[in-house]
Amino acid sequence: MISAWSAADVRAAEEPLLAAGVPLMERASFALATHVLRDVAARRGTVRGARVVVLAGAGNNGGDALHAGAVLVRRGLAVTAVLVAERFHAGGRAALERAGGRVVELFAAPDVMDAVVDDVARADVVLDGLVGIGARGPLRGLAADVVSAISGTLGQPNVPEIALTTPRGGPWVVAVDTPSGIGVDDGAVPGPTLAADRTVTFGAAKPGLLLPPAAGLAGAVSVVDIGLELAGPSAVRQLGPADVAAAWPVPGPADHKYTRGVVGVVAGTATYPGAAVLTTTAAVRTGAGMVRYRGSAEVGGRVLDARPEVVTAPGRVQSWVVGPGVPGGPEAAHEGESDGQDDGQHERGRAALAAAAGRLAGTAGGPVPAVVDAGGLGLIDERVPAWFVLTPHAGELTSLLRSRGEDVRRADVEAEPRRWALRAHELTGATVLLKGGVTVVVGPGVTYAQADGPGWLATAGAGDVLAGVLGAMLAARSDEVVERPGLAAEVAAAAALVHGRAAHRATPGGPVAALDVAHAVPGEIAALLGG
Repeated sequence: MISAWSAADVRAAEEPLLAAGVPLMERASFALATHVLRDVAARRGTVRGARVVVLAGAGNNGGDALHAGAVLVRRGLAVTAVLVAERFHAGGRAALERAGGRVVELFAAPDVMDAVVDDVARADVVLDGLVGIGARGPLRGLAADVVSAISGTLGQPNVPEIALTTPRGGPWVVAVDTPSGIGVDDGAVPGPTLAADRTVTFGAAKPGLLLPPAAGLAGAVSVVDIGLELAGPSAVRQLGPADVAAAWPVPGPADHKYTRGVVGVVAGTATYPGAAVLTTTAAVRTGAGMVRYRGSAEVGGRVLDARPEVVTAPGRVQSWVVGPGVPGGPEAAHEGESDGQDDGQHERGRAALAAAAGRLAGTAGGPVPAVVDAGGLGLIDERVPAWFVLTPHAGELTSLLRSRGEDVRRADVEAEPRRWALRAHELTGATVLLKGGVTVVVGPGVTYAQADGPGWLATAGAGDVLAGVLGAMLAARSDEVVERPGLAAEVAAAAALVHGRAAHRATPGGPVAALDVAHAVPGEIAALLGG
């Protein structure tokens, strides 16, 4: 697991060490230089003669970059430091100049910007130490001017949302602690930003390195241990394969279908029957002990044609999946609107959610977890328990928030996914899984950010498959999820990992169809478990 701590937590952990005279900058800069040397050797075959441009601002990150530059000069690299702030780190500058590095005072002579751009164009590596983790908001002043001026040289359009997805050439960019210009704690990209090929971060990962949209600008993240002792819970977590494998409930000789988990599915209509097939198939392929389908006879027949092991009779359920392929949404349902084509799925969905909340008269077994997707999002009560996992994409989350009085647009959600997923959690009480290139999961006191799937996974039906995978995983740990408020978020993050990795397995490097992802899930689970 990668755990990320806020800038305030990291600074608090640094304070006693700095007071005790621990050489944190020396540790950080040496580790930074080591990563640069390794990358240069891998790209060029030799480090000697490689050209490095250090972009150094005020503060400790600028100092780290300058001291690293001094180490690089001593290893035979040609280093030019560009100082963009008059309050530069004097010790770092002195070390670089003693080693034989060159310094350009851009703050004193802005007219040399063209020469700086030329230096960057000829460089093998650019070290980004413009701002530190204490910075807030977009880059300003000369730092913003530098980024704007060199963006073309680095192959980075000076538009954040384009820079996230556009491949680039040019020098290898290494960010010092975080890419300059990102929201360190929230992952926002409020203005011009240098996209990094690698980020070398000190003490602990920072939330902005895991959260979208900034996560797409961080490149490969290397966390350097400089001796910090971080107390309290982390701000953001990211599960890895070993975490998912360690928590997977592998069945033993005494298990049977009811101990492995029964998933109830209310999905699909005559208009969208494929959603029912995809959701039930994914639940079966994820290892559910049984899958019960609740829907019209017509759609149920299609489900049975595809998955004859699915049961269409009512009975015991240990998790529900409600909403894939069901028309309507938060705004429509809360206003009593329907297109008349729900095939009774709204009624079935409401009954399933009432049972999951433990408030349906005559229901045996108590509350159970529920996955609420697509049309199901308009069926939930004003407040629901944390074992309800809402799985909207950005547009659906926008509708949900607007139906509850928030003045928000889809662009706002896409710009600050964690903020708005958290707001939806606060408003509803549910765990919220916001789907995207980086999936954000927010539950009681916890946030996960998972970036496991390829871009090809943005395809019709992929969300239905995720709902089925998650439903099966929740059913397998049903009682535990209801008892432990934060566990639903962990299981949801694990489901996002399995779903994303299954997409890679289905067609490595190429387009993928939703049903292919579902069929790849067993192989991915076996690989995670070491089978």
